[in-house]
Amino acid sequence: MSRLVYVGGSDLETAEQAFDSAGFLVGEEAGEGDRMITVAGDATLVLKNADATGDRYELVHVGPDDGAPEGSYARAHHRVEAADLPALARRLKSRERLLVRCQSFGYKHGLPPAADWVVDARFLDNPYWVEDLRPQTGLDPAVRRFVLGQPAAGELLDNLERTIGSLLPAYRAQGRQELTLAFGCTGGRHRSVALAEELAKRLRGGDGIEVLTEHREL
Repeated sequence: MSRLVYVGGSDLETAEQAFDSAGFLVGEEAGEGDRMITVAGDATLVLKNADATGDRYELVHVGPDDGAPEGSYARAHHRVEAADLPALARRLKSRERLLVRCQSFGYKHGLPPAADWVVDARFLDNPYWVEDLRPQTGLDPAVRRFVLGQPAAGELLDNLERTIGSLLPAYRAQGRQELTLAFGCTGGRHRSVALAEELAKRLRGGDGIEVLTEHREL
């Protein structure tokens, strides 16, 4: 399924270059395939017309607030700076399979902006307070055993596997290309890492999906 992306705000020439490099067809008359259309100035009318035709699209705003109540900043799915455009363009490129990203993060460093689901792992006992485990991470077997051996961790993962697994076909039917499940703990090095790795392991092999892990604080 091809993807349509509108980009408003500033640095639109940079946006065109980034999306062109990622394999998008750029411009109103770009043809079939993934398309990117820039919207100069107030994007309100363009977006209203797109809504009226029933087009499904992603909206990106580059730079500061444009001040328009129904403009690209107010309605954006993604608010980025120009430097973030190449990575975003690559992420938005359509793919045959839904990409499920299991991510870990630390709350003390802030929430990951691209997270669709956020799971708070701070209710689990923290390996940080075990002297031998403190310097290790959730990638190490001893930490994984400590975290995953807690009954509450198993219950959480069972529920997530069942719920997410049942919803993935609906996400694909809506044309979603990527779904990010973010697990957070205090520092993002122990509990969140172990849980993200385990859920990714359980989801891998599912029909029509690709599963990756990403550990922001490691």
